[in-house]
Amino acid sequence: MSEETDTIRLDLWLFRTRFFKTRTLSIAFAGKGKVRIARHGVSRRAKSGAAAVHVDDVLTFAQNQNIITIKVLAMPVRRGPAPEATTCYETVLPD
Repeated sequence: MSEETDTIRLDLWLFRTRFFKTRTLSIAFAGKGKVRIARHGVSRRAKSGAAAVHVDDVLTFAQNQNIITIKVLAMPVRRGPAPEATTCYETVLPD
C-alpha cells in the first residue's frame, strides 16, 4: 500500500484516504490553513495543499463540526475503497 517515497502532498493524502470527495475540495481545504501537522512533537499549520505529509505525522482538522486527529500510518498509492483507505491512518483519541 505504500509508495516508494515516504512523503506525499497533504491534499493528495486527504483525497486518497477519502476525507474529501474530490481533489479540488481537498486542495481548497488544505490551502485555507485549516490542517495542523505535528511531526516529532512540533506542530505547524499547513499553508497549502503542497505541505509534505510523512508516515507517523499527526494531522488535526475540523470536518462536519468534529475535530479529527489522526496518525498517518501509510502513503496511499491510489484512491481505493474505504476499507483500503482506513489502513493508512488511525484515529488518535483526545487525552
